[in-house]
Amino acid sequence: MEKKRKATKPLLAITQGDPTGIGPETIVGAWARPEMHEICRAVVVGHPGILKRAADLLQIPARVIDVENLGSRQPGIESSPNVIPCLPCGGDDALAAKSAMVDARGGQAAYNALVRAAKLALDRQVDGIVTAPLNKAALWRAGHRYPGHTELLAELCGVRDFAMMLYLQLENAQALGVVHVTLHMALADVFRNLTEDAIVSKAKLVNATMQKLVGRPPRIGVCALNPHAGEEGLFGNEEQQIIRPAVELATKAGLDIAGPFPTDTLMVRARDGEFDAVVAMYHDQGHIALKLLGMHRAVNVTLGLPIVRTSVAHGTAFDLAWQGRAETTGMIEAIRVAAKLTSRPDS
Repeated sequence: MEKKRKATKPLLAITQGDPTGIGPETIVGAWARPEMHEICRAVVVGHPGILKRAADLLQIPARVIDVENLGSRQPGIESSPNVIPCLPCGGDDALAAKSAMVDARGGQAAYNALVRAAKLALDRQVDGIVTAPLNKAALWRAGHRYPGHTELLAELCGVRDFAMMLYLQLENAQALGVVHVTLHMALADVFRNLTEDAIVSKAKLVNATMQKLVGRPPRIGVCALNPHAGEEGLFGNEEQQIIRPAVELATKAGLDIAGPFPTDTLMVRARDGEFDAVVAMYHDQGHIALKLLGMHRAVNVTLGLPIVRTSVAHGTAFDLAWQGRAETTGMIEAIRVAAKLTSRPDS
């Protein structure tokens, strides 16, 4: 029995995301690639009709089959390029949502799928979830006032200490994670939300997750907020008053951490292998640099949840959606990272 458990590939729930966007195409496109099925078993949470549309568009001869429930992890579910198991979720309104447009029906469909998948993970019916992109404006139009997946999942899981990390397997085989101290907020709000406690918290979260991904305690570099790390107070004092004291606290807590460093040079040093993880002070400070290193291979990982959640690092891409032009590398990478994070030390 124990040997069988160890040999079983993880079962992942993949949410369909906003049906008006590029998500369904990325899922179906990834499904057709054999490497996906070598690393996991998977079921899509969403509307089977949307998946069928995507399969027809991409001319992928995969059958979409309904799965009524997952029961005891459905040991019989095996991923195959020819069969896409789908756990139906939500009503038929999703079918009427207009492609490549902000539509409340698309926002509601994405919300329904995420809530269902999160519950499956919390109930241990799946080992982790991978999310296709939702559209934040559509989510709000549907009446769900969340800045995005990360905050909604934190509420569903009942956690307050959480973070977004972008993760990238670099071409030189090194891994790099970038965690964000502040996230979905106006730039003007970053300054009042930047605290020693927040920096230390995010550093501890990225330390724990990157240790799983790189197999050892990670080396962490911390970004400055101001140009040239403030030039000893000439361009701002956040480095002296907030960030440096936070780094000292994290060091005392046992983390291999250094900084603050000017971000333009820190990201180069991280790319070249000096650091495994970077703590960014705000959203674009981390996103721009990491996506320039590998936009289509980057993976969004939510830290601090009691469940594993990864996602593609792009949005609904209305300019590309439903044209058969979807890039599937990001979805494959998100699935690969989720499978790795679900693995146990004895598996």
